[in-house]
Amino acid sequence: MNQKGQALVEYLLIVVVIVLITISLVSYFGGYFKDTITKNTCEVLNQNYEEGEKPGEGMCVMKELDGSS
Repeated sequence: MNQKGQALVEYLLIVVVIVLITISLVSYFGGYFKDTITKNTCEVLNQNYEEGEKPGEGMCVMKELDGSS
């Protein structure tokens, strides 16, 4: 008689576990993903990529002008 409620709770628990795993993975690897995107953006903008102290802190910096023409 109460099978539908039990199934709903089981599905809800599965969704919660998947969400928690996803959040954990993004929290752990998020800085690495951000660095990868920043590196690609620097290449598109013709700038140099400068690494930060921690993953996710990298940034684009302007290329220094070369004095030779």
